[in-house]
Amino acid sequence: MTEPLIAVAVEEHGQLSPHAGRAVHWNVYVVSNGQPELVWSIHLSKTGSLHEWHVRGDGNRHPLHGVDIALCGSAGEGVARRLAERGTTLVATSESDPITAITAYLNSTLAPGLPHEEMECLDPEHRKAVSKN
Repeated sequence: MTEPLIAVAVEEHGQLSPHAGRAVHWNVYVVSNGQPELVWSIHLSKTGSLHEWHVRGDGNRHPLHGVDIALCGSAGEGVARRLAERGTTLVATSESDPITAITAYLNSTLAPGLPHEEMECLDPEHRKAVSKN
């Protein structure tokens, strides 16, 4: 049996990113003998974020389509659905530490995710425009 690959959306300081669709840094772990081991990091451009990738809808594979599980703070239904179509399960959690989140996921004790803020789906320029109205 192949060991699962788990990607964790992370911010620059290493904590779980609060929003899967806008995350540009992902650490990918293999779980072997119940222990997560970092195997690579994915650094995306803004246009490579899941939100932008899926909005384009060009049908090409995203780097995260190759992992089994993706962990993040929150995610919209569209991102979760599109990842699931490619065989990746997206799980949101309020846990901020990546290793703790992976371990809790494996033990079925992972804290539920953060509420998904639709405003976070907007790029910063659109967010400013909506906030002014």
